[in-house]
Amino acid sequence: MADPTAAEVQHYISQGLACDTLQVEGDGRHFFATIVSPEFEGLSRIKRHQRVYTALGDRMREQIHALSMKTLTPAEWAAAPATQQH
Repeated sequence: MADPTAAEVQHYISQGLACDTLQVEGDGRHFFATIVSPEFEGLSRIKRHQRVYTALGDRMREQIHALSMKTLTPAEWAAAPATQQH
């Protein structure tokens, strides 16, 4: 099975999670995602990550070897300095 592209990982996340902003970068094995979702409201960082893993389902175990995430609510994203919004 071929390693997924950053665009494919972005698609997988967006299919299972309502995102205001979603950016994924990566090399096929290691990915970094910035995910802004109203679904994160009131959730701890761990619960937010679990929500993303749920959206990815079996792909997290089978195709994606490493995923680092920055998970923010829309309000947190709006308050973030523009330099963090790459």
